[in-house]
Amino acid sequence: MYKEGDEVQDDCGSREEWTLLFWTSLAVIVPVIITLWCSAQRSKRKTHMKDFFRKSKHGWHYTDLFNKPTYCCVCSQHILQGAFCDCCSVCADEQCLRRADRSLPCKEIMAPCSPDGAMEHRWVRGNVPLASYCAVCKQQCGTQPKLCDFRCVWCQTTVHDDCMDSLEDADQCDLGEFHSLIIPPHYLYRVNKLRRRHPDEYSKLASSCGSGWTPMLVLANTRSGNNMGEALLGEFRTLLNPVQVFDLSELSPSKALQLCTLLPPGSVRVVVCGGDGTVGWVLDAIDTMKLKGQDQFIPRVTILPLGTGNDLSNTLGWGAGYAGEIPVEQVLRNILDAEVVKMDRWKVQVASKGLYFRKPKVLSMNNYFSVGPDALMALNFHTHREKTPSFFSSRIINKAVYFLYGTKDCLVQECKDLDKRIELELDGERVALPSLEGIIVCNIGYWGGGCRLWEGMGDEPCPPTRLDDGLLEVVGVFGSFHCAQIQVKLANPVRLGQAHTVRLVLKSSKMPMQVDGEPWAQGPCTITITHKTQALMLYHSTEQTDDDDDESSASETESPTPHDSPRPPGPASACA
Repeated sequence: MYKEGDEVQDDCGSREEWTLLFWTSLAVIVPVIITLWCSAQRSKRKTHMKDFFRKSKHGWHYTDLFNKPTYCCVCSQHILQGAFCDCCSVCADEQCLRRADRSLPCKEIMAPCSPDGAMEHRWVRGNVPLASYCAVCKQQCGTQPKLCDFRCVWCQTTVHDDCMDSLEDADQCDLGEFHSLIIPPHYLYRVNKLRRRHPDEYSKLASSCGSGWTPMLVLANTRSGNNMGEALLGEFRTLLNPVQVFDLSELSPSKALQLCTLLPPGSVRVVVCGGDGTVGWVLDAIDTMKLKGQDQFIPRVTILPLGTGNDLSNTLGWGAGYAGEIPVEQVLRNILDAEVVKMDRWKVQVASKGLYFRKPKVLSMNNYFSVGPDALMALNFHTHREKTPSFFSSRIINKAVYFLYGTKDCLVQECKDLDKRIELELDGERVALPSLEGIIVCNIGYWGGGCRLWEGMGDEPCPPTRLDDGLLEVVGVFGSFHCAQIQVKLANPVRLGQAHTVRLVLKSSKMPMQVDGEPWAQGPCTITITHKTQALMLYHSTEQTDDDDDESSASETESPTPHDSPRPPGPASACA
């Protein structure tokens, strides 16, 4: 009896163990299966949505959470997640998305105007921008918790539902505040109908767009700086014709700039949203236009700085970095007020020693060329960014990484005794070098993320710098620590001189070099820097004070002729 009881207990215990094991396994496996199934469905849904967005005429973007109270333009219900069009601002939840795509038209980039030559408003109901006011009663729109009020996608006029019947010229759209920057859809329609594509014909068509029409193109690098490019593309598409806005990750600058050849010669402005490297990319594409004989279509270039250094942007008065601190509307106003200046561009030839049958490497330079510690920091940064690009998506992180590499070089001093390994000639004359670790050849006033390198602390007289004088400024640094001292104005660089042509001969070993932030490691070679061409840039002057206004009004009659280039901003007393 005792043995039989033990066997019964053992059987009960084993059954309990197997039951516990079964339910434990089930508790682990079922959530995993559900998670995998949901992940597969989400991936399938994402692929399906992406394919739908690609075929749609709207510029749909899906979001999990709208940043303000939003209502579906189809069913009028409040929505938290769904899709919005960054061209016309139509919003829809996922269930109404296909219906919205069919029934609600987007901005037409090319369309005929009405028989009387006027352009009609294109109204979208609901979800008007915050702090927008009715064009009739001047009261705030969009304050009711429902789909209400109207906005024109071209002129950005907002009107209450009840005020729509009282709106004067309700059928005529003047394209609003930025009409001089927008390419109207009727202009492209007429260009498409032209039998003879000639600049004179474009100028005739431009008369219908009003006097002072200077259309603008936007070229954005979505991978620059703080990854703001995607959001900026949407804001520019909302304010302008979507055909004017280009994503450089999808289309090269040379192809985007071909739109300039369909616009009146000398009228186009180009906004480059990105860093100094992106600006150089666009300027190289403009040089290609010159080689094709399209000089008359060359645009004026301005910068919306999204990169890390942004020295060229700083020199031209557009700031050290854009982080959304001012609205895009104010950016467009600043561009309207900007003036045209000329900027020298330079050719950098690198002829490697011993490779006589190989063509020299030829690079274009806008900002500066350097050999030494700052080029080493750029090379280390570039190498690691290529390995893990997702890590370098913040301007603050990028500058912190630069700081770490600079601190490391202060201890290691990889570029010491540069003066023994390199020879420097300025306009054919040999320059005796002190004990340096780096040489920097500058075309612009700023270097190293906002430092006035040539002037230094301003306690020593020096010749002035200009963008258009055909001269380069050459300085030397004693190491990474010296570079840091210069940036915080605790030391001056070693001014080696100004020259029209700079020649450097690296006699031995391998040294880090960079041109406008693009670094590489270079063996023995000869570097020759000569003038290449000039680019037309837009310069933004800083805000004037009341005293400055009085002085400027007294000197209005002494303003420079159109052929004179105004001097870029800089401390006037630094080199007095």
